[in-house]
Amino acid sequence: ASSLDLKAFERRLTEYIACLQPATGRWRMILIVVSVCTATGAWNWLIDPETQKVSFFTSLWNHPFFTISCITLIGLFFAGIHKRVVAPSIIAARCRTVLAEYNMSCDDTGKLILKPRPHVQ
Repeated sequence: ASSLDLKAFERRLTEYIACLQPATGRWRMILIVVSVCTATGAWNWLIDPETQKVSFFTSLWNHPFFTISCITLIGLFFAGIHKRVVAPSIIAARCRTVLAEYNMSCDDTGKLILKPRPHVQ
């Protein structure tokens, strides 16, 4: 491949990964907020003396904040939030796998890394 092709590929890859960053940041913030809400709700649910005295579903009904945040967290994982928060690194890892065939690699931002050619004897 010519150096112009490599530069064009590198520019497009870095551009694509950079475009993913704002959305990735938003998904991370959503995941953090919902996780903290779930943890806080779980703490309140567990320290409530009534939790041990009533049935499981009644205890969940008595703690709607925990129940709703927990259902939201589970829903986010079913919707694939765990893939969205690491999307740029998934793209970079897949590119590294393909680029290894051509004795190249890339960093997490998409910049190409040319490896020295192996000596064949």
